[in-house]
Amino acid sequence: MSDRSAIEWTEATWNPTTGCDRVSPGCDNCYALTLAKRLKAMGAAKYQNDGDPRTSGPGFGVTLHPEALDVPYGWKSPRTVFVNSMSDLFHARVPLDYVRRVFGVVADTPQHTYQVLTKRARRLRQLAPKLDWPDNLWMGVSVESEKELARVDDLRDVPAAVRFLSCEPLLGPLPGLSLDGIQWVIAGGESGPGHRRLDEAWVTQIRDTCQGAGVAFFFKQWGGRTPKAGGRLLQGRTWDQMPLPVAA
Repeated sequence: MSDRSAIEWTEATWNPTTGCDRVSPGCDNCYALTLAKRLKAMGAAKYQNDGDPRTSGPGFGVTLHPEALDVPYGWKSPRTVFVNSMSDLFHARVPLDYVRRVFGVVADTPQHTYQVLTKRARRLRQLAPKLDWPDNLWMGVSVESEKELARVDDLRDVPAAVRFLSCEPLLGPLPGLSLDGIQWVIAGGESGPGHRRLDEAWVTQIRDTCQGAGVAFFFKQWGGRTPKAGGRLLQGRTWDQMPLPVAA
């Protein structure tokens, strides 16, 4: 966990779990998997559990960290917190009881705003009725290409105060994207040595869909060899819109 974050759309990260497995093409160049391997080599205690080499890697086995549940209570000033930047809270190996404990911490610290992002949209929809949803928890799903649009339908059934999409890394256009019940969309390109191309038309299509639906739009980056290589300007301006919570 970190008291500060370089991610443009949040302020801090909190990892009550670590580790994950690849589930779709958006995972191919996973930054967290690469970082976990480096942290394991450095001896970081949270990253000594290896994952399946076919879908994960060194230091990236799914691991619960109950000791980390107390961290948000120690933050004195309110902040926006990205939950599990190094994992997926709705991974099949994270028990429902533990998800409830994480949600309990969120509810206990209403001064903070928590952002949870998953690629396991089906499990999210299945567990949603079994969870108490705090007003300060925003729930999102990753949508990298048209093949993942079904995740948006799953998200619509979740009673979160804010429902959002992370279209990053955006790997293709999203024709037919419906934003009914969605309050925020993040879009961005991939970074790193093997980064894949981001087409401006894919981004402007999403932006225009957001504008037509009255949905907040955030353009994170063009990507490139480094995250900041391509900058953040889209047609001459930055897009840093943030959502307003609505009744679930």
